[in-house]
Amino acid sequence: MKKIRDMRGTGAQLIRESFSIYLTLLKILVPTLIIVKVLEMLGATAFLATLLGPVMALIGLPESAGLVWATTLLTNIYTGMVVFLSLAEQQSMTVAQVSVLGTLMLIAHALPFEGAVAKKAGVPWWFTLLLRIGGALILGALVHLCYQHFGWLQQPNQLAWQAPETDGSLFAWAKDQLLTIGAIFFIIFALVSLLWLLRKLGVEKLLHWALFPLLRLLGIGRDAANITIIGITMGLSFGAGILLNEVGKGKLNKRDVLLTVSFLGLCHSLIEDTLLVMLLGAHLSAILWARLAFSVITIAIMARLLPKA
Repeated sequence: MKKIRDMRGTGAQLIRESFSIYLTLLKILVPTLIIVKVLEMLGATAFLATLLGPVMALIGLPESAGLVWATTLLTNIYTGMVVFLSLAEQQSMTVAQVSVLGTLMLIAHALPFEGAVAKKAGVPWWFTLLLRIGGALILGALVHLCYQHFGWLQQPNQLAWQAPETDGSLFAWAKDQLLTIGAIFFIIFALVSLLWLLRKLGVEKLLHWALFPLLRLLGIGRDAANITIIGITMGLSFGAGILLNEVGKGKLNKRDVLLTVSFLGLCHSLIEDTLLVMLLGAHLSAILWARLAFSVITIAIMARLLPKA
């Protein structure tokens, strides 16, 4: 009976913690979704695409790629993929070009939401925009120059995925958002339960030990290990609630918060997002290996410049 009571108590505690994290996330997510939709209806995406068009040409991309990235910046990778596929029917691109565009999309996307999360954690908006948009353009330019210099991946791109038919009505958008918002609670509960289980089994300490060399190179403290693991594998959006929860409890100092949020901004969801962009024809050399190396080097430099906590 005692074991059953303990299990019930643990389950109730996990639900309460998950719900607390979920509410914190909703306070950011819901207003952001509405604001972004209003901006999109007012033509913000098209305006941003116009601004980005000339920049695209500087890194070897057609100006139409600006619309793809603008959509991705304001919404998410899925929406950017749909726009890309609609444009791909009219303008062919090489594998190298798609890889460069995929790199931009992976480093800088969903900035209204992810920037708001970073701000809530203590990282200012200007820094998030500078790091992620600037980082995306720098890495995109480096990848473009490398492919161009060595003549790599210059063959025409072949699409591995076609976009499904979508209903562009406001009702369909609202329904999709409600389904997503509902699903987030269960994802957060699964993550919180997983962290509890890892802690009980002692796997958490093993993960800390395994990550210690990388974290030390990046100047990130051990207390940020769990968040780093979740962000790298699941993504910043799903790890956001847990990140804010840890910050709220005072478990992370300001230096660790800045370095962790910055690293996850440049390099998160290595599995899902990478596979998504691969469906467009992008090459792993850019969207995985170059992105990972660039993120590690950038944050390692930041860690050397920041004063110790």
